[in-house]
Amino acid sequence: MRHHNSVRKFGRETGQRNALMRSLALSLVVRGKIKTTEAKAKELRPFIEKLITKGKNGTLGSRRIIISRLNSISGAKKIAEVIAPKYKERNGGYTRIIKLPTRMSDGAKMAQIEFV
Repeated sequence: MRHHNSVRKFGRETGQRNALMRSLALSLVVRGKIKTTEAKAKELRPFIEKLITKGKNGTLGSRRIIISRLNSISGAKKIAEVIAPKYKERNGGYTRIIKLPTRMSDGAKMAQIEFV
């Protein structure tokens, strides 16, 4: 049973999982929407929403935290200057997950995650 196990591990070690989340978050910031598996999209949502909430603050410290989470200065700049100001009046719920048909090759549940 998976009681109190809320983190999806994706069959990866901790460093690989963190790299996966960083990569997915950076792709979402750059492109605006990405297509991935449903489980990865559900795990990415709180990760990216916390970064946007930090970006709304607009301080140097919050920008440095975003840089450290994303490992990208350009991605952090886009969050702080483009994405976060759009959601200044919104208290969370910056992304939406749309379920897509299963993937043909392995039958994985697919989803599209995008900014609202």
